[in-house]
Amino acid sequence: MLNAVGIDISKGKSIVAVLRPLGEIVHSPFEVIHTDFGIKQLIQKLSKCEGETKIIMEHTGRYHESLARSLANAGFSLAQ
Repeated sequence: MLNAVGIDISKGKSIVAVLRPLGEIVHSPFEVIHTDFGIKQLIQKLSKCEGETKIIMEHTGRYHESLARSLANAGFSLAQ
């Protein structure tokens, strides 16, 4: 089972959605605030998804760096 995580990153928050093949919605778009707590909550939520999880990030500037580092350290596969 493959989970595709799309993350649209801005300065203080990101919008995240999780889909599976054929458009199956795992998590409708939700907001993640760029704080340690917000990022930890995101990692916990993504860790509960069954199967392999691939993350695609859309970003502007350097706002994605701490989130990308945290997700990579948690073992997620990232594409930027």
